[in-house]
Amino acid sequence: MTDQPKFEPIRGTHGADDPGPRNLPLDLQNPDILLPPETDNGSLPNLKFPFAMAHNRLEDGGWAREVTVRELPVAKSMAGVNMRLGPGVVRELHWHKEAEWAYILQGTARLTVVDPDGNLSIDDLKSGDVWLVPAGIPHSIQGMEEGTEFLLVFDDGNFSENETLLITEYMAHTPPSVLARNFGVTSDHFAGIPKSEKYIFRLPVAKPLEAVRAELPDSPIPQPYVFHASGIEAVRYSGGTVKTIDARDFPVTTLSALIIEIEPGGMREMHWHPDADEWQYYIEGEARMTVFDATSKARTFNYRAGDVGFVPRTLGHYIENVGTTPVRMINVFNSRLCSDISLNRWMALTPPDLIRGHLGLDDTVMNALRRSREAVVR
Repeated sequence: MTDQPKFEPIRGTHGADDPGPRNLPLDLQNPDILLPPETDNGSLPNLKFPFAMAHNRLEDGGWAREVTVRELPVAKSMAGVNMRLGPGVVRELHWHKEAEWAYILQGTARLTVVDPDGNLSIDDLKSGDVWLVPAGIPHSIQGMEEGTEFLLVFDDGNFSENETLLITEYMAHTPPSVLARNFGVTSDHFAGIPKSEKYIFRLPVAKPLEAVRAELPDSPIPQPYVFHASGIEAVRYSGGTVKTIDARDFPVTTLSALIIEIEPGGMREMHWHPDADEWQYYIEGEARMTVFDATSKARTFNYRAGDVGFVPRTLGHYIENVGTTPVRMINVFNSRLCSDISLNRWMALTPPDLIRGHLGLDDTVMNALRRSREAVVR
């Protein structure tokens, strides 16, 4: 076994070696934390937390782990859950105090939703598909033949998957006499209900979707809760692709998202979001991001598969692929529409003399700005 390369926090005459004790593998995964770029300055909060460091709740046939304000205090507006359900395994009937946005990472899941007017929505989703269930709307999720893994994002950083409202607990904590009156039967019919939550549990794989729908009453769907984004083509730019999922194509949603792929050597251009925080999930690859705030504050972070990142609204940032394979990531925003301010576009559309007066840029830079103002990923 070969020794890992030595990596020291030294830049010229600044810094010094780190003889240890140290966690060298972690240092190597976060080089811009141990040895920040010279342009980093001041104090910004931590904007990274890996799901690998989140407590994993193991259940019968599945698991769930979450990143909330407990793990990432700066992310007050959104929290995330990574969940796996094996074949047939069910996330029990439940509802939330928060809106739930979801993205299928692997496999196939069946989502069942009933709205306040009694309309049923039941659909199968595959990798790349999305759903949005508003706060208070009851639903359940079931893994199909190959099971499923998905990402959930909620519009409150204080959300916890351990504090959802569950049908089993609702029934268990209602007096049997009240259950009997509610359903018009005798209380002995409820002797066998669970005394505590099921949360995640095994069932046989559900029947094909059309067979299930045929057994249920017809139900018009005024607001479909799913969006088959896997069938939508991403927009290609010089350095990668971007797929936008927001209320323009998915009217029910209150959260929006960009599904981004950045090629090796590529970069999501310098920009900021004027009206939304950005909650990030990295699917694959190695990325670097510097976040800029007022009074000369800037901090650089490194990300890889399974990491969560966060950028507060209005703070400038970029995302750079620093590896040899594509970076794939999901950016979720707590707004119905995706919008950003591109530094390139802003400068390209401002009178050149005004830009030169601020920054002293030459014609080469100004011409490059005009040519690349719509690149997004470059």
